[in-house]
Amino acid sequence: MSPPLADRIALVTGASRGIGYAAALALAKAGAHIVALARTVGGLEELDDAIKAAGGSATLVPLDLRDYAGIDRLALVLRERFGRLDVLLGNAGILGPLSPLGHVDAKTWDEVMAVNVTANWRLICAMDPLLRLSDAGRAVFISSGVAALALAYWGPYAVSKAALETLARTYAAETATTTVRVNLFTPGPIRTRIRAQAFPGEDPMTLETADKVADSLVALCLPSMQETGKLYDYRDGKFLQFRPPS
Repeated sequence: MSPPLADRIALVTGASRGIGYAAALALAKAGAHIVALARTVGGLEELDDAIKAAGGSATLVPLDLRDYAGIDRLALVLRERFGRLDVLLGNAGILGPLSPLGHVDAKTWDEVMAVNVTANWRLICAMDPLLRLSDAGRAVFISSGVAALALAYWGPYAVSKAALETLARTYAAETATTTVRVNLFTPGPIRTRIRAQAFPGEDPMTLETADKVADSLVALCLPSMQETGKLYDYRDGKFLQFRPPS
């Protein structure tokens, strides 16, 4: 029996560590060819070795997501080489400062929004035509529970994730009559670099590792996944319902 993602092309951002690394490896084990995007070349090379050891294949793309022209160039290369894109996993993100809103400087605010929101919008703009060329294009974006909590001192990160959720749901609505399916994923407390930055006093050994969530992410990327415009909560193991319009 062929693996579920055999001959599929999957683009994963933030693939050099954490959830992105684990998801890219899991997608490769499920049969996909991985287009791994990250800033850290060493991490990408480690991922490539792990994917090859698992019998998979990858294309490494060292790129800062704030290089929006670079995203556009990547889309042109993917169209020329593969003719389509089957999976887009928007995982890359940064925490930014945990600080009162009035203490956040404009440059830092703009950086968080650029990586967590604008880069994903640019990915949608560039990759949407390629996802529509797939017979089952799947886009998944990594969010966070803080998007709905409005916690004190979490302003830049929480606002960016709330914006990302609206961005993804809007894209889902615009592709509802196509073969593209768009969803969000909240992992909860996972042993990642961002988690360590946010909670420096926390014992990381009490947290689940990134590879634990990878299978759930793969499920959202399968051609059989028909849900769209929803948020999957890993801790609850189910899709959550967004508030209906008033």
